[in-house]
Amino acid sequence: MFGTQYGIEFTRLEFLWLMIGIPFIIWFFARSLVDFTVRQRVFSLITRLLIALLLILSLAGLTFLSPTKELFVIFAVDQSKSVGKEAKESINQFLESSVKESGSHRYQYLSFAQKPSKISNEYSEIDPKEDINGTDISQVIKMAKAGIPPHYVPRIVLISDGNETSGNALEASIEGNVPIYTIALDSNKEPELQVSDVSTPTQVAQGEPFYIEVVINSNVEQEAQVEIFRGDHKVIEETKKIEKGENRFRFKQSIDRERLAEFSVTVNAKKDTILDNNSASGLVFASGKPKVLLIATNPETARHLEWALEEEGIIVDTRPPQGIPDSLSDLQNYETLMLSNVPATKISTNQMEVIRSYVSDLGGGFIMLGGDQSFGLGGYYKTVIEEVLPVRSDFEKEKEKPSLAMVIVIDKSGSMGGQKIELAKDAAASAVELLGPRDQIGIIVFEGSSYWASEIRSRSAKSSILSSIQSIEAGGGTNMYPAMEMAFNALQTVTAKLKHVIILTDGISSPGDFQGISQSMASARITVSTVGVGEGADQAMLEGIAKTGRGRYYFTNDPQSIPQIFTKETMTASKSAINEEPFIPQVIRPTQVLSDIDFESAPFLLGYITTRPKATSEIILGSETGDPLLAWWRYGLGMSVAFTSDANNRWAAEWLTWPGYSRFWAQLVRHVMRKSGGNSFSVDIARSDQKARIEIDSIDLIGGFLNKTDTEIKLIDPQLKKKTISLAQFAPGKYHYTIDIKKQGSYHLEITQKLQGEVVNRQSRGLIVGYPDELKLKPTNKTLLETISKSTKGVYNPAPAEVFKNERETADRATPLWPYLVIASLFLLILDVALRRIDFSLFV
Repeated sequence: MFGTQYGIEFTRLEFLWLMIGIPFIIWFFARSLVDFTVRQRVFSLITRLLIALLLILSLAGLTFLSPTKELFVIFAVDQSKSVGKEAKESINQFLESSVKESGSHRYQYLSFAQKPSKISNEYSEIDPKEDINGTDISQVIKMAKAGIPPHYVPRIVLISDGNETSGNALEASIEGNVPIYTIALDSNKEPELQVSDVSTPTQVAQGEPFYIEVVINSNVEQEAQVEIFRGDHKVIEETKKIEKGENRFRFKQSIDRERLAEFSVTVNAKKDTILDNNSASGLVFASGKPKVLLIATNPETARHLEWALEEEGIIVDTRPPQGIPDSLSDLQNYETLMLSNVPATKISTNQMEVIRSYVSDLGGGFIMLGGDQSFGLGGYYKTVIEEVLPVRSDFEKEKEKPSLAMVIVIDKSGSMGGQKIELAKDAAASAVELLGPRDQIGIIVFEGSSYWASEIRSRSAKSSILSSIQSIEAGGGTNMYPAMEMAFNALQTVTAKLKHVIILTDGISSPGDFQGISQSMASARITVSTVGVGEGADQAMLEGIAKTGRGRYYFTNDPQSIPQIFTKETMTASKSAINEEPFIPQVIRPTQVLSDIDFESAPFLLGYITTRPKATSEIILGSETGDPLLAWWRYGLGMSVAFTSDANNRWAAEWLTWPGYSRFWAQLVRHVMRKSGGNSFSVDIARSDQKARIEIDSIDLIGGFLNKTDTEIKLIDPQLKKKTISLAQFAPGKYHYTIDIKKQGSYHLEITQKLQGEVVNRQSRGLIVGYPDELKLKPTNKTLLETISKSTKGVYNPAPAEVFKNERETADRATPLWPYLVIASLFLLILDVALRRIDFSLFV
């Protein structure tokens, strides 16, 4: 790269248009009435023209160019996790030796890993807070090129092991014509062992033997303990001799019950430096009998339903609420999820999102059964689960139901600030909305003192009450007793069949006679429930108040569950959601799903939960008063069902001996369960660095290629973020797409093929991304570093003295001339003034 020898340039060419004003200067000169000699007048004109010319050239940025060999070097230093201690020591030595040879040349430093840091005059190690579990050489090259100022000979010195985990370094290096000198760092020489890959078949049949292939890499010979887990259960533990380099082992396995099995491999050895890369996982899908996950508050009461479904060939796993899946990987094992009398307070916000994604995005089936802790009584009002259901938990309270007067007592002390107080306000607002028009409600808030945020009044004044709730702000101490006393005194003056108090606090109150006031409330037929939020709450005191006050005690560490607790408590206190009068189910809308079941001979059901159907839901069965008993609708790719009675011996006691009991539940479950199909539909997922290539091979029923289909993938990443992808066909019957898999965790894919609008194939697949590629045991990528230096006319592995050596390359050194031009124009201006004021002919 060579600069020009000498020359000039304009940095602001647009100002040269001012030259058109020069003829006007001459025109004004010709019309001048000055009676000086012609020679003096001509000199004056020339001076003015020179002043104008010099000012215009200054504005246009006239610059003098001269050649220079002065270098501007940026040292781009790799500080990712793959760079070992020995390599870091060699970096320091190289930089120190190179800088000693810099002379008059300029240089700066740029450290990088997954992202480049700031360009600096001093070399320092990268901020520990930055992500060092990755190497993006392309980004640092681009930043280094942008950071080199003009008018210097540019040069980049890239010091790295060449193992990039993202970006395209070679492509970035050839842009911009900047020589890149590359220094190859030795790979980490510390003892290291890693699980490089866990290879499993994409799909097997249940009971079919298959092999798990495990690839282990090590830079030393040693023995290692290999453990393989299927889910949480250890299935293999063996000691293996590990050779230096790549080691491959095969382990025989089979799947008996799971639909989706996660196999995790962990390796432990004495000689190992980084432990984060000692495990990896693979997913295996198994085809077999349909499976249902049944979550029941009391699993013993769900045995009748479990046996009925298994009689019909449906496998059932029954768990208590603590076993609700936290991840899609667990839920993928089942075609349908059933909740039997499970309150919303037992389900976390994340679990609700997992359930929604399972139904909407993966086509799973969902059935909620009734009970005294389900639907509205379970606190599902305005939750994610209610959004999935075909019915609403709120309804118009019947006039014959008992009236309720309720006071909500809310702690507004300083510790309740932020999210807690906002969720408490939302919970109180939900309680207001769930009450009937004949009910009454008041809101008391307390800190060091207590006051009415909204005095007891009819729920019909909803707007005013909600406005008062929103004005509550946190601040102050915690003194709960006066607030309880205010609530007690106020409720004694109110006429209502039911009277109830809900107390919410997150701290320890100042002393008070809580036992006495609770007993007084109970004697006056006022029930008291308490809610403790966080470990700071006085749980013993709150539980004692609820027990004495004949109410319920709730404790939560998750403020997000406060609205569900208030909803559940409001519905329970109002005693309006349960209808426990025997009734015969009425067929509202005949359906083929239940066409062979004789509901005319069906026995009584003894109760149900009152709900309200959503606009687009289908009401299949109802009560004798028209309330929904069985309703369903499609939610996304899946089906959601509400059965507002139960399936055990409380309300369905007479159904348990009915011949249609097993058939009813089996046919309902088969209707709602996730549909899969396509025996001639294969999916192959190949991973490479931070990308995965998905390739689908599909044929029709007679063995021909299935072409021109609408093939889509609904991708769900580890954070449950969703993306719909259309696959392109690239060969007969073959479709493909490449996705980014930069986040660690499980990726779930619901693959659907449609032909002329009809679904012809649907399958679920997934993959697990373990530790980042940065932690993989790799040799130095000398080929990449050599190619970068060669393609940019740089030097591979230069000596320190070569870094600042420059014999031929030059750059244009620009010297702005505007200061000199302006000074010259000032002198000429003085001369021009003299020529216009003094008659020089008098001195001749």
